[in-house]
Order: sequence, then structure tokens, then C-alpha cells
Amino acid sequence: MNLAEIFITLEEAAELDGVKYNTLVQRIKRNPENYQTKTEARDGGKDRVLVSLSSLSKKARRGYKEKKNVDGRDVVIEERTESEIPWYIDIDLNWYIEKFSTQYYKAVELAKQVQEFLNYNDDDRTAFAEEFADKLGVSQRTLYRYSQAYLEASAWAMKLEKMDCGNYDFFKVLSLCRKPKEKHTFPSLEAEVRAYIENVWFDKHFAENVGTVEMLYMKLEEVAEERGWEYPSYQTVTRYINYLMEEKRLKNAHFLAAKGSREYKNKVMVKGSRDTKALPVMGLVQGDEHTFDCWVAYQHPNGKITSIKPKLVAWIDTRSRAIMGDVVCRNANSQILKQSLLKMLYGEPGGVPQWLLIDNGKDYTAETMTGRKRSQRKSDEELCFDSETEGFYRSIGIQDDMRSLPYQPWSKGQIERFFGTVCSDFTKWMFSYTGTLTGSKTAAKIKKDVPNMLKRGELLTMEEFYSEWSKWLHDRYHKEEHGGLKRQKDKYLTPIEVFMKSDERYYKPAPPKSYASILMMKAERVHVYNIGIRKFGYEYRADELTDYIGEKVDIKYDPEDVTRLYVYTREGKKICEAVSQELLMIAPRVQQKALEEHIKMQKRQIKRDKERLEEFTTPFEERVAQYNGAPSEVVGGMDLMVKGKGNKNDKVIALPQDKQFGTELKDKKNRQKQEVENEFFNKKAQDALSKLRLLG
Repeated sequence: MNLAEIFITLEEAAELDGVKYNTLVQRIKRNPENYQTKTEARDGGKDRVLVSLSSLSKKARRGYKEKKNVDGRDVVIEERTESEIPWYIDIDLNWYIEKFSTQYYKAVELAKQVQEFLNYNDDDRTAFAEEFADKLGVSQRTLYRYSQAYLEASAWAMKLEKMDCGNYDFFKVLSLCRKPKEKHTFPSLEAEVRAYIENVWFDKHFAENVGTVEMLYMKLEEVAEERGWEYPSYQTVTRYINYLMEEKRLKNAHFLAAKGSREYKNKVMVKGSRDTKALPVMGLVQGDEHTFDCWVAYQHPNGKITSIKPKLVAWIDTRSRAIMGDVVCRNANSQILKQSLLKMLYGEPGGVPQWLLIDNGKDYTAETMTGRKRSQRKSDEELCFDSETEGFYRSIGIQDDMRSLPYQPWSKGQIERFFGTVCSDFTKWMFSYTGTLTGSKTAAKIKKDVPNMLKRGELLTMEEFYSEWSKWLHDRYHKEEHGGLKRQKDKYLTPIEVFMKSDERYYKPAPPKSYASILMMKAERVHVYNIGIRKFGYEYRADELTDYIGEKVDIKYDPEDVTRLYVYTREGKKICEAVSQELLMIAPRVQQKALEEHIKMQKRQIKRDKERLEEFTTPFEERVAQYNGAPSEVVGGMDLMVKGKGNKNDKVIALPQDKQFGTELKDKKNRQKQEVENEFFNKKAQDALSKLRLLG
């Protein structure tokens, strides 16, 4: 195609050049020698001016060629795509730019130069190619290779564009880039060296001690010298470790070696979803304890007020996510757990569950609760007693319990998720919130001056805190739509609606409250002495106990009345009711807390009186020395009783009896008194003088 023979209208030329029509006309008028034009007559109008395509800019000529190059595309595609598929066809452009950005953007500029070379159609093309290659700083042969690759990429771009109407012009740029080298071959690593690197890196002890690549390389050097291996550079080993961790996806395997199976199961192992919709209401209830991440003011039995983090004992119905038996306390124990269960039995919402999914803690799995030994390591003397040999859970009507596996909280996923909701939706609104207890990052902790907050009265009392908790639980949590119920497409979306209105429900009547109150008594195994049973520092007696002197028996007692112990044989048969006459003389009914506080008061009293006795038995000389602030020469107290002289070598200090010593002692006392008085009046005089100076 000879561009000098092609003439187009000024309007079309202006459009191809990207300028306005009048701008092009003015250029032609100013430089007519640079433009080859001709006039074409038109019927019934002014003659039309045409301009030669060769007179226009490179941009206009290139645009004309692309515009007219529609015909014959299929021929070009067929001719230039017969060879094997180039490497850049399946490449991810974004990945390539990210990895080889410098090379890519250099190719962008080179593609423009190659396009310019391909657009040249004048005479003596060979001379132009030589000149153009020098300009690029490459050989003429390389220039032709660039052009061939560019044209091939253009053909592939047109072919794929016809298939999916996408734009593949970036093939032209990639064709001028180097093909990426095949990575992760590591030719310098022999098979035995690779194996040794892997053995050390994934070794359990090396991983759990947070071994580094530097440590590994030092060991590799040592072993390679012994075995005559050719070992690679430190950088190669580093790249191989990164390849194993990133490309081979062995991060989890290394995590297992470093942290162990427990942490692996917690953090890495895939979890399954429990189909809770198939369960009936009260079919499976999960229980656990939670420490609130805030502080409250707690009043101890002796009246002292301190700041504590309260604990929650609660149960969640797996089907509805309703919370039952919630108890807020200072420290959870088996007695608190029993209170929580009874509150679930007789509360609303509540009832007797069919199955319990309990925590693995000792409070939940104690023999008194489950009826089974928690550990075979306990001796018979350490076993706890309960009137129902099947355990407290079955005693109150629960069919059976299931224990959560140790250190696998996801097995109780619903209640663990609820505790997360408690933290985010309730506890964080407390003024005394100090961050998550188990936060792994320092940023998860919030520093607050809790002692001064307690002094200023800014902490809620336990009663106020429980009131806020109950309001949030019943007015907000139970009545808001639950995400878990939404996901399982439940008919009702709030916990309380599912609990109250669900058609599928497990029901079993609760035992009488009088029976439950007996189960709430504390139980222990004790020794029977010839004076009875010793408990709380007192003696409990009954005639029936004489047959069991020297043996172990089981007792129960009500914490609200410790004047009486209910005594049973180890087989569960009642023996008698033993009473403490001393406690009955104090009151007909004594609480355990009151008794403990009474004993503490007695100890404080005797300690105080011992201190007073020591004070009033201190010799006069020692008192004077203490008053003056001087070290005392007298170490012991005053000996008033007559004793033997003992060893003659012992040093004996006796009180002098002569009048001279008495006079000296009296004068010393008067001098000390005078010095104190002088010091007092001097201070008063200085204060008065200071005030007069201020008034002046």
C-alpha cells in the first residue's frame, strides 16, 4: 500500500490526527510545502480539498491503517498463529506486572518503537531499519525479531478477541518481555541436602523452640562437612524454606510440629457445623463458666469491699440458644453449679434437659455431679459423698451427661459463641471494662485505675451488675434475632420465641423442690473420733456414732445451719443427726459463713490481746529507748519470777538497787521532759513569728 497515492478529506485527516478541522487548515496554509493536496470537483457544490496520507503525521497514518485493516484479518491470524502457543497466552497479567514491573514497563516503551518501525512504508526500508536499530541500541537482526514477535502477538490478540470480544493488546507488550524462568527447581540442592533441610525444619523440638533459618544453616554446614556434601548458599536455603511454607502450603504442618495437636486443633483444624435444627428444645443443654472482662465492687462477709471480676455460670439450650440458670458469683464451684442447675429446673425459661454437654472442669465432672470417678488417681478417702450414687445430674432427672473434650472449646460452640456476644454487646458497655481476659495481643488489654475507681464509687456493686445483666439478657439477647437461627432458616428467629413456640420439645417433670433442697447440702467424708466428729473447730456428737469410732462416715450439712450434721454410712444409709452443743448454746441456728466469721473474730481478738499484753509487759528502759528512737539494749521482757542462776558464763542483767542510779534515772527523765517541752514551745514561737511576718 503506497501512502503517497492515498488522498483523504480534510475532515477525515483532522479526525485521524486528533485535531480540529480549522487547526489542520491553518497548518496547511502556513506550510504548504509539507502537504500534498489536490482538489476534487463535486456536483452542485464547492470543490473538496483532499490531502495525501503520506503528508500526515505517524499517528494519522497508523490510525488509517488500523481503520482499513479489517479485511484480511482471518488470513493474518491463520498465518501467524500456526506455531505453538506462546508463553504469554496463559499468563496472569497482574501477576507478571507485580513480579516483573521494571521489565514490563520497558517493554511498553519498546512496543511503541516497534509499532513505529512497522508503520514505515517509504523507500529504502533496509537503510531505515539499520538506522532505527542503532537508535534503539540493538542489532538489525534483533529489531526484526522484535517485529516478528510483535506481529505474532497481534495475531493472537485478534484471534482471542474474535472468540470472546476481549481486549488482548497486552500480548504485544508481553511478546517483547523475557519468558519467566521456571521457579522452585533449586538445581543446587541435592536430594540428601533437601531431605536434611526438611528433617530439621519440621523437627518437633526445633520447631517448638522457634528455630530459625540461620540456626538450620549452621547445622547444615556442620553435617555437610562431616558427610562430604556440597551444600548451597544461605540465600538458597532461605528461598527453599519459603518455598516449602508458601508454595507447598506446609505452614499448617510446621504449626503442628511447633505448637502440638492441642493448639493445632484450636487454631488450624477444620471444624464441622452441628445441625442444631434437628434437636428438640431442651434436648441438649450446654454449660460453662465465663469471667466477665470488667470489675465490680464486692462486699466480703466481714464488710470489706474489694474489686473483683465477676464470674457467670450459665446453661444454653442448643436448639433455641436461650440462656437458663444464669448465676453471677465471685468464684464458681460445685455448690454454685448446683444452684445454677436448680435455677434452670424451676426458672423461666427452663426445665429438665434430656442431655447435658458439660465443660471438662473439675466442678462439672466431680463424682458428686456425674456419679463417675473423674480420675483413678484419687484414693477412697478423697472421694466425695452424695446421697444419690448416680450423681447430682441424674438425681434431678437429667438422662445423662456428655463431657466436652479437653482443650476443644468448639465442641461447645453455641455457649462459647454466646460468651463472645456477652463481651462485645454487654461487657464493653461497662465503665470498668479492661479488655479481654484471653486476648493474645497487648492492644486487647485496656489499662484502667481500678483501685481508685473503687474508692470513688465508680464500680457497680454485685447486685447492680446482676440487675444490668438480667435486663440485657431478657430484654435484649432473648428478644433479638439470632444469626445462628437465621443461618439454619428457623421458623422463629429469636431465642425466646424458639424456646417457647417450637413444636419439638423434650419434657420431663422436675423433682419436688424439697428433694432438691436436700441435694443442695454440702457433702464430705470425715473420721469419727472417740469424742465425735470434728468440724468447723467444734465437736458433733450422737449416741449412734459410738459404733463407728475410728471409721470413715459421710456427712451432709446445710451451709445455712451448721449446728447439725446428717451422718450416713459409706453405702448411703443414714446413721443419725449429730449436733454441736457449743453451737446450740450460741444460737439455735448458725450459718456456716457466720461461724467462719465468728472464728476469725476470735482469732483477731486473741492476736490483739497478745499485742497489748506484750506492750504492757515491756520494761521501762525499753519503753524509754523506743520513745527516744534509740536502739534498745533490753532484748527480752522483765523477769519477775525467781529462777536459778543457770550457767555462770551466762550474761545476766539485773536492775541496780542503789540510790545513785535512782537519782540519775530521775534526772534523765526530767531532762528528756524539759527537752520535749522546749522543742514544743520553740515550734509554737516559730509559727507565731511566721504569721506576724505575713501580716506585716
